[in-house]
Amino acid sequence: MLLTVLGCSGSLPGPESPSSGYLVESGGCAVALDLGSGVLAAMQARGCDPFDLGALLLSHLHPDHCADFTTLAVMRRYHIHPPYDAYQRKLAVHGPSEVADRLARAYAESAEELATTDLSDVFDFHVLDAGSFEVGPFRVRSRPVEHSCEAHGFRLEADGAAIAYTGDSGPCAALADLASGVDLLLAEATWTDHPDRPLGEHLSGAQAGRLAHEAGVGELVLTHLATWTDPAEVLAEARAEYSGPVTLARAGGVHEVAGPAARVVGGRGN
Repeated sequence: MLLTVLGCSGSLPGPESPSSGYLVESGGCAVALDLGSGVLAAMQARGCDPFDLGALLLSHLHPDHCADFTTLAVMRRYHIHPPYDAYQRKLAVHGPSEVADRLARAYAESAEELATTDLSDVFDFHVLDAGSFEVGPFRVRSRPVEHSCEAHGFRLEADGAAIAYTGDSGPCAALADLASGVDLLLAEATWTDHPDRPLGEHLSGAQAGRLAHEAGVGELVLTHLATWTDPAEVLAEARAEYSGPVTLARAGGVHEVAGPAARVVGGRGN
């Protein structure tokens, strides 16, 4: 299983990375996790044709996790020479309860257009719950997590390996469930640890490290650091809580996950 970091900047695109977006590949199947600002371009730059995606999983509908969906819709609707008929072969999109409606509102340029916009012509929308489903060789589990809006975390298993992705979330039991024993935990760490941080929003470096330790994961990759957050402080916090390998996500970084170990095979991970 391969995990490619397409974008990892928290809350907004940064000078060195698009917003949140990741590609997980196994057995010839590619699944996208989130599609924030700049991620569609990064996906193509990495050699992945968006038409080849097996599914798109959206953790929640804040723009830094789904803004590029509108451009993906343009590609699937209006590409002059598509590799297949996107109206006949729809892309599965798994997201929160209002996913189809909210993305249609982001896509339509006016109230008049919105009245007739139905993106289910090229997408097959599925509402996430606390359940499991399959995408190609992947067994995917989703759980609602703690954030300022409806949000979900994911666990993907294939070929004897497992990855967990927190999405955006504060500490909660669902994260521990998803992360239990995974080979690689992709955990948000938006800010440094401080008692005045809002509850139920994000993880600090310390909280991400604690989650990795308690869940017994093989490797921790910290992502979604806000552009105003000091990455060295977040990394130090995580390492103080978790004794296993910890890296900062970097745009273009590729992690090979082959349970029970994962390793960086590309990009600028540290």
